[in-house]
Amino acid sequence: MRKLTFMAGVAVGYVLGARAGRERYEQLKERTERLLANPAVRNTVDSAAQSGRQAAARAAGVVADRAGDRLPGSVAERLRSVGGHGGAEGSDRQAS
Repeated sequence: MRKLTFMAGVAVGYVLGARAGRERYEQLKERTERLLANPAVRNTVDSAAQSGRQAAARAAGVVADRAGDRLPGSVAERLRSVGGHGGAEGSDRQAS
């Protein structure tokens, strides 16, 4: 994530500092739009987004399992619902 933020900053700095200014910005914008319109790139982006959502759900489940009894009930329940760890197991843990 830090690399992505850094690269975005570099790109913005380049565009703002470039002598060509608006022309170069339009070129970069057009190339980016073409790149994002490519079906292979779209599939990769969608796949990465789905993987990220799955990893976040697993992480939320782990947090709910490990720290759920130390969290306020409403927070623990949200984590369980996001992580897919609801049901009887979640209510047993909540009660103890």
